[in-house]
Amino acid sequence: MTTPDPMLPPEDPIAPAAPLQGWPEQPGAVRLDTQLLRADPDELYRKLRREHGPVVPVLLEPDIPVWMVLGYRELLRVTTDPNLFARDSRRWHSWDRVPPDWELMTFVAYRPTMLFSEGADHERRSEAIIDSMESVEPFELRAQCERVADQLIDVFAGSGRADLMAEYASQIPLRVLNRMYGLDDDPALTQETVDLVSGKAGPAAFDRLTNRMVALLEHARSNPAASNIASVLAFHPAGLTDEEIINDLLGNVYAAHQPTTDLIGNALRLMLTDERFAVTMSGGRRSVGQALNEVLWEATPVPNWVGRWASEDTMFAGRHIRKGDCLMLGLAAANADPDVRPDFRAGASGNQAHMAFSHGTHGCPQVARELAENIAMAAIEVLIDRLPDVTLSVTPDELEWRSALMMRGVSSIPVEFTPAFAR
Repeated sequence: MTTPDPMLPPEDPIAPAAPLQGWPEQPGAVRLDTQLLRADPDELYRKLRREHGPVVPVLLEPDIPVWMVLGYRELLRVTTDPNLFARDSRRWHSWDRVPPDWELMTFVAYRPTMLFSEGADHERRSEAIIDSMESVEPFELRAQCERVADQLIDVFAGSGRADLMAEYASQIPLRVLNRMYGLDDDPALTQETVDLVSGKAGPAAFDRLTNRMVALLEHARSNPAASNIASVLAFHPAGLTDEEIINDLLGNVYAAHQPTTDLIGNALRLMLTDERFAVTMSGGRRSVGQALNEVLWEATPVPNWVGRWASEDTMFAGRHIRKGDCLMLGLAAANADPDVRPDFRAGASGNQAHMAFSHGTHGCPQVARELAENIAMAAIEVLIDRLPDVTLSVTPDELEWRSALMMRGVSSIPVEFTPAFAR
């Protein structure tokens, strides 16, 4: 059985397209302003929409052409037509422009996971993934989240100070996922996986994570009575191969960890800095659920996603899209599209029609969204319960965004509180 490599270049294109000619010289192509993206992404999206419309030809560093889909309705069109706007990145005609160390390679290079599958194969594999996630019992999940949160708070509760990103938010998703998978919770290996997903660890860490998944699947195959995600996949009627399961277990680690970490962190930032939430964290505040929903509208952890690839030539939003063109989903820009949401702060009203989890058959499944939100809610509620007077130890302006094209979160959240006893 072969194992996936997160930096593997594409092989065996499934639908070769003509090499791209002249895009960097095409009138109207826009070099993406990475400084504005980091400093004020909402202003960047408004500027692009105002000057170029809902679908914009942009150049990512270094001169990599993609169509950036900014409009809400346009995003719906792309995500609800998987035959025309397909998911397999081997369709891309511009791989010759992509350097092997491209910052988005981990997300874009084809791997044999459910995320890149199409058609009947995608239906078969996504059904198995959804069934495995639905096997997670909500009350047990909540109990697991609370145990993990309490264990982490116990470490720093007596000091009266903490960085809620490094010491709390970044640890919870993987430790809970370990339990959902059926893995032992080894803090050292969990930290290594956190570093791997965030790009701080190299190929050796990936090999160790892969070996853990291989051993996990072997254990699941030999224990049919076990109840966890790996066991459901091992015996699912879809008849998944070992290679398919290993790839999907690994893919879910990458898909689940950082977005859930940033959902927790971005919501904590909102609750600690916005007077509607932060009179004190313990009273007179809006609910945690409201904070999470507002974050999903206005500070979504995944603001953009590359992507979709056109399976044939087409006209779309007045643009000539060619076979093999790449489309980047502007999830944050769609959330702020004035054509469908003139009130930019409408997210707090309870409206959940945001694009934070994308949409359509290749969007994040509903059960996965619920798991992520439940983990985030439990993490924040336990923190509030344990440390009710927690406050920032810096000014709100000193909080820095760790802002990249496809992931957006707070770098650190230094706080202080009355020292408390460990439980």
